[in-house]
Amino acid sequence: MTNNYELYKVFYWAAKTGSLTQAAKALYLTQPSVSHAIKQLEQNFGITLFYRNSKGVALTQEGTILYSYIEQSQVLITMAEEKMAALKNLDNGELRIGGSDSLFKHYLLPYLEDFHKNYPGIKLHLNHGTTPEVMTLLKDGTIDLGVVRLPIVDSQLEARETIQLQDCFVAGAQYAILKDTVLSVEVLLQYPVVLFSRNSRARMAITELFQSYGYTLKPEIEVGSVDLLIEFARRGLGISYVTREFVAKELEEGSLFEIQLDIKLPPTHVGIMTMRNMPLTQAASKFIKQVK
Repeated sequence: MTNNYELYKVFYWAAKTGSLTQAAKALYLTQPSVSHAIKQLEQNFGITLFYRNSKGVALTQEGTILYSYIEQSQVLITMAEEKMAALKNLDNGELRIGGSDSLFKHYLLPYLEDFHKNYPGIKLHLNHGTTPEVMTLLKDGTIDLGVVRLPIVDSQLEARETIQLQDCFVAGAQYAILKDTVLSVEVLLQYPVVLFSRNSRARMAITELFQSYGYTLKPEIEVGSVDLLIEFARRGLGISYVTREFVAKELEEGSLFEIQLDIKLPPTHVGIMTMRNMPLTQAASKFIKQVK
């Protein structure tokens, strides 16, 4: 028996063309090399695979049986090579990204639009979740990369910082009395506060910040999306903690205003997270390069 794929490849082309000369041309080999390969394969099996005729060569009965198997494998190998070429050229494949709804909508959407326009053959799969959930998806291979708020402390993961965001408290017309007024944290907490879910990076950051000043942040309302944070503030149901860049439209049109505090809220950073020492797909690598 042999594990030499090249011998089977020579056999396939000799059988397919019925000519050692044509097989040599197809494989960019000399005819003696083709003859030697077939002889070696016949010796390995201990049977005759070809016999000569007036047109060139033809398969023996045993050769026909072998060809029925080799033909299938050759077709699959050719398909695999074509698939790999398509993946390399981004004509085919998929891109799996994990992140929050807000980052997809307010940050990644233009990049996803451009990527889809440039590489329409790549299927986009977006997996929504909090930062801990995205980290889990990345580790179990469900996604190729995650877009999350930093910092990330995990030896298995690495992140490349992209943009900086600024979180703030906003309110609607019902709290107009607070406009142009600088509030202390103590006064702010006398009003109903609306926060994102407990597992979000933004929620954990503001909770830790307030704790550093000796205050416990207990929201009156918790929601699961940035859109709800915005809408609850607009309707006067409380003062929402959101990312300023995500409410730029509402702040400009005046349906929301920013609450001024006597403490500084530190900026946060967004990063693209990948598995450390794990090669990226062509699609993931190309996408990361275009994101700023």
